[in-house]
This record gives sequence, C-alpha cells and structure tokens, in this order.
Amino acid sequence: MKKSFSIYLAFIIFSVFSFSCTKERYIGEVGNLVPKTVDQDATLPSISINGALLHSEAFGAKDSTLIICIHGGPGGDYRYMLNCKTLATKGYRIVFYDQRGAGLSQRFPKAWYKSQGSDAISKIFYDELKGVIAHYKTSASQKVILLGQSWGAMLATGYTGKYPNEINGLIVAEPGGLKWDDVVDYVSESRSFKLWSETLNDATYIDQFITGKEDQHEILDYKAGLMGSVNTIVGDVGSDLGNNAPTYVASRSGAVVNAASYELGQDTKPDFSAGISNFSKKTLFIYSTNNKAYPDSWATKISSVYPNKEVFKAQGVGHSGMFDQINFWTTAMEPKIISYIQSL
Repeated sequence: MKKSFSIYLAFIIFSVFSFSCTKERYIGEVGNLVPKTVDQDATLPSISINGALLHSEAFGAKDSTLIICIHGGPGGDYRYMLNCKTLATKGYRIVFYDQRGAGLSQRFPKAWYKSQGSDAISKIFYDELKGVIAHYKTSASQKVILLGQSWGAMLATGYTGKYPNEINGLIVAEPGGLKWDDVVDYVSESRSFKLWSETLNDATYIDQFITGKEDQHEILDYKAGLMGSVNTIVGDVGSDLGNNAPTYVASRSGAVVNAASYELGQDTKPDFSAGISNFSKKTLFIYSTNNKAYPDSWATKISSVYPNKEVFKAQGVGHSGMFDQINFWTTAMEPKIISYIQSL
C-alpha cells in the first residue's frame, strides 16, 4: 500500500480519538463522520418521492428532453456524474438524484428494505425512478432518456424492460450483470481486496475502533466509504489518471441499502433483463478499456440482451472515469451521447 494511504489511515484514527473523547462530539452523531442527509439539512436540494426525501437537482430548460442520470451502487451518489451537467447547455434537461438510502438521501432501517417482500427491488427502485420521472416531467409528450452507470445501468435496463413504451432512449455504462448469477460473478471479479489482503486488513483494523450496529448509518456509511476508496481492478485509481483525476468529492456511501439490496438479490434472484427484448429503440452500451473485470468477452455477453444496440468502448478510462474525468467526458463521452440521442 502506498505510504500516503497509511498516513491518511493514521490521521483518521487520530481524528476519531480526538473528537470521540469530547462530550460534545460522538462518532455516531449526525454530521460528525459523514455529511448530513436531506432530512437532516433543509438547505440541501430535495424532492419527496414515495415517502422518502431524495437529494436531487436538475439543470436545463424544464420542457426539454429529460435525461435522468442514475448512479451506481446500490448506495453510491450522483456526484461523480456531475460532468453530465454540460448537457444542459446543449438543450437537454439533466436530472440527478441520490437513490433512497444512498448519497445524501434519507436513510431507512435494513428491516424496512427486507419487509418489501418478493418484489422488493421493483417496489423500491423501479417505483422510485418512476416517481422521479413523474416529478420532473412537464408534459406527456416530453421525451425521457435514461443514463445509468454500473448498478444504475442495471436499474435503467430493468425499468426500461418493465416500461418499454415510456422510455425514448437508453444509455447504459458497464452494467455489472443483468441475470443474477452474472451480477454475483461481476461483484466477485471487480473487488480489489481479497482475503488477508492489506486493504481488507486495514478495514478490519479500523473496525477495532469504529464499530457500528445494523442501522447506525453514520458509522456504517463512513466505513463503507473507506472500503470503496481503493479499487485498482476497475481502473479508477492509479497512474492511469495522470493529471485528469476527478475533482469531485464523493458525498456519502449508503452501507445499509447496499447490504440490504444484495441480500434481497440473493433471496429473489432478480433478472434485470426481463422485458428488455420489447424495447425496440436503440440502446447505447458503453464499457471501458481500463476495467479489468470488463473484458470484451464480458461486454459481449452482457450487451447481448439488447435487441437494438450501439456498443462504444471508452479508451483509456475505467469504470467511473467515463464520467468523472472531465477531459474524457468533454472529448469523447458527451459527443457520443449527443450523437446517440440525435440518432433516435
């Protein structure tokens, strides 16, 4: 492990001891370890969807074609996709939202997710996306494009398969898998920490000082953020970034929704490709050269379910770099997306 990360780790532990010993500041209290969510900070932009306050904002003319940006995870946030804001200057309405339990959106106990039953994935995520679209859509004739990355691409595919006549365009960037067995395989391949590895040991070491119960969201989100900060397999960290590294700061991980979603998946074995054969419009399928878990063979396999598709291989970037590296976004991704939309 690099020396800088070791120094960073030591600083974290020192900081924890520094403020956890004072009467005024405890690590599990709101706003100490991680940023506040929209239900805790009324100054954050939010919308109310299906009983949850979601962190959300939109840019561009309200009546223009809607592009709904769907982040990865489950449990990620939309910050790394904010370069998509430039599409607002090209005549589109760009919508960002953090999913329930993710980013800066409202948190819910793990038992709530598990209580949703055999159709939980649909009831939680598809219905939420439907509500987001309805919130921002200004007329029945307004076109809707879904732009999803990673888990967001899986969600976008599943939603489009369920409502093929409501979506006018589908852009998916590296959906990990669509059939559940493929999802499990991709998750296994894309993790850079292995049993007894130094990264996993560092996480275990911190666990000695910061422990969190099932629904202690601040502590669990903080630890999830540390675990997700190092991953060389998907090509988003390391020397390949050069001077083109992302300038954003990730807001907050959603540890509980991530764990609950995976457990729900194990129980229900969802098929995110269900119904996508009924979507006749062209899908733009994107994958990257630097993601070692996404070789050409995997891209061919996962993209095979889309009946009408254009495949674009993003050169010199990784899993999130397709969006968070401004130079690549400006010179390659944005032109490709605009060209695709104009071809519909």
